[in-house]
Amino acid sequence: MAGSFPPLESLVPRHIQHIEPYIPSKPDDVLRQMFGCERIHRLNNNENALGPSPKAMEALAAIDLFQASVYPSGDAFHLRTKLADRFGLTPDSFIVGNGANEVIAFVIKAFCQEGDNIITADKTFAVYEWVAEFSGYEARLVPLGEDYGFDDDAMLAAIDARTKVLFLCSPNNPTGSYWSEAKLRRFLDRIDGRQIVVLDEAYCEFVEAADFPDGMKLLHEYPNLLVFRTFSKMFALAGLRIGFMAGAEKLIDVVRRTCVVYSVNSFAQQAAIGSLEDATEHIGRTRAMVRQAREFLGPELDKLGLFHLAGEANYMMIRLPMSDTLAYRKLMAQGLMVRSMTGFRFPNHIRVTLGELPVMEKLAEGLKNILPG
Repeated sequence: MAGSFPPLESLVPRHIQHIEPYIPSKPDDVLRQMFGCERIHRLNNNENALGPSPKAMEALAAIDLFQASVYPSGDAFHLRTKLADRFGLTPDSFIVGNGANEVIAFVIKAFCQEGDNIITADKTFAVYEWVAEFSGYEARLVPLGEDYGFDDDAMLAAIDARTKVLFLCSPNNPTGSYWSEAKLRRFLDRIDGRQIVVLDEAYCEFVEAADFPDGMKLLHEYPNLLVFRTFSKMFALAGLRIGFMAGAEKLIDVVRRTCVVYSVNSFAQQAAIGSLEDATEHIGRTRAMVRQAREFLGPELDKLGLFHLAGEANYMMIRLPMSDTLAYRKLMAQGLMVRSMTGFRFPNHIRVTLGELPVMEKLAEGLKNILPG
């Protein structure tokens, strides 16, 4: 007979014990049954309503399904070559990962050790904080500053001798605020290479502001800078989970030591290559859709007396006179799936994806239906 086991808690590190697991939403077919709606419009994850580009679809259609039995390129060789051509860098300046979440973990594992900390904002993409904390490192969260943007002075003041990485999300999820080129350059100059700076540009392709910097071009000037981008948002490959980071070869070589090879499947790699072939056209169509959605929804929310932040990405955050979880349930009953924002430290707010106009019209009507009075 096997001996008795010690309490499970005794095997779990202290820094894991206080972490709550992330619970994803249920599949759409289950949600339709739960809320009694025939169709769900997904406005919760900032997906591109236009879907993948034509070239990406062609690349997927051309795949020999027998490839599923063969391991993918372990380092996404051909995709890194395409990225190098597009951005004027070398293939060894890139690491491709299973979504941006994986490359975040690569960086933290590469540079942090016991007693170290990372710095980011308190109301931004939460994965920087989560990965640091479940890896056993302190995440220092600096409150957002003016106009819901990152407070660069406060971030610099939070640095100490054990700070290894600073994470900047631009445009910021969920506020849509961004780092202008002048502000970002000042920040990088003041860091002066003493820490690693990660510039997460997951939504950069949506930005039309003239003073928005191109992080990829800054890599030539700042050897401590890493840039994250993804194929999930603008390029609509969220279901295939593929993103990448870029940086100076010396810096990327360090991060590569922490990588899990073969984590990016062959289909994702092929679709990403296809996405790059007609990127200009696809970005133009998507920007036009988002612009139209923003121009329609903003005035509609004003009529309803609802404060909202649109920013420079494909989403909008809305403050409601009720609990965001209650609003989620009421909107789901109308087939509208939004993101409740209490988990982002914005209680009573929801975030909605800007998409095709008929769905935006349905959202405006849905919000009107749930408001008191």
